[in-house]
Amino acid sequence: MSHREHAGAGHRGKLSHRLVPMTGRDPDEPGRSASPLELLFDLTFVVAVGTAAAQFADLVAEKHTGQAIAAFVLAMFAISVAWISFSWFSSAFGTDDWLYRALTMLQMIGVVVFSLGIPAMFHSVAEGEHLELRAMVIGYVVMRIAMVLQWWRAARESPGFHDVGMASIRWTVLAQAGWVVVGFVHLPWAAVFAAVGALGLLELGLPVLTQGGAGGTPWHPHHVAERYGLFALITLGEGVVGTVASSGDLLGGGDGTHWTRNAVAVVVAGVGLTFGMWWVYFSTPFGDILVHRRARGYLFGYGHIPLFIGVAGAGAGLHVAGLYLEHHTEIGESAVVLALALPVGLYLLMIYLLHTLLLSAADRYHLLLISLTLAVLAAAVLLAAAGVALAVCLLVVMLAPFVTVIGYETVGHRHQRQMLDDLASGAR
Repeated sequence: MSHREHAGAGHRGKLSHRLVPMTGRDPDEPGRSASPLELLFDLTFVVAVGTAAAQFADLVAEKHTGQAIAAFVLAMFAISVAWISFSWFSSAFGTDDWLYRALTMLQMIGVVVFSLGIPAMFHSVAEGEHLELRAMVIGYVVMRIAMVLQWWRAARESPGFHDVGMASIRWTVLAQAGWVVVGFVHLPWAAVFAAVGALGLLELGLPVLTQGGAGGTPWHPHHVAERYGLFALITLGEGVVGTVASSGDLLGGGDGTHWTRNAVAVVVAGVGLTFGMWWVYFSTPFGDILVHRRARGYLFGYGHIPLFIGVAGAGAGLHVAGLYLEHHTEIGESAVVLALALPVGLYLLMIYLLHTLLLSAADRYHLLLISLTLAVLAAAVLLAAAGVALAVCLLVVMLAPFVTVIGYETVGHRHQRQMLDDLASGAR
């Protein structure tokens, strides 16, 4: 397809009153940003992420830590894959005509159905008798019916992407058939673990199997980076939700006017931690990096899954802290602090790892910052083990992302700018 054809396709999304040929967007389209439809679509995932985080917090509080982690990772993996599937397709082929909108609405229905099945899945993992996935699988079937129709339309209307579209349909249907079997056929736990692992790997491999890498569709680097930033904001919102959930019942007097020291500490720690994590994420210009590292789109896209797990897990950890302070948990203080420190650590490690791998540049300064960050998190856990008040430990955890913030704002931004300049000049 010529640049002119791509450019024309990039502006056709405004003509939503009629069907627009799905010929592919211009990957260099200036000013490309998230559409109102994409923002609406993201709202359904607020429910999914919030439900998974709340269920995770409840299981951890009930001392089902291993089960909570397994169920949460499965839920967040499924949530992330569903969102990624739509977001990359929309970046490459979004027409915003009436049929595209109708199929997007169908996907949103699937997300809601999927979300309604999350509590049952968590409960089944806690009980240990079987893995209840039926409602979640039905939601995925609905979402993937929509995605298959979208890919069929792209394959039919864009000869240059016909093979990619048909391969996406074949592999998507195969993966979904596997999930249907796992969800509706009673299998031994060993078979369930093996099937979930195999299907998870297949989900991660779909772009490679269908496109051969990250260059198979005309996705827009800055648009994709913005979309991921928006989803990061959704998961960061769980930190705010966790803060409210944690502090709401800590108000003395029952009228909401008498704040306890614990309530103040939870609010400061929750908002401060969420703000620090936000600052760290948006300190990296992922869009500028992807312009020059387009071949690493796959690494960027799926490398965000553990990052999203860490962010949502931090929100759930704040909720666990609130439950502990309200005397509604069966775990000790050290476990509560670990429930927050571990996901925060995972998140920050993934930020540094993505930055290093995408830029192909290791930085000793980064090693210093991440070492100090982990030291802060370890200190919070050790303080809890020594019997220091939980409120103090939460405030210490809050400091972890600010190690990176201070490091970036004082010295790191110059290091990053030099890396980007080297990247743009072709030195790397």
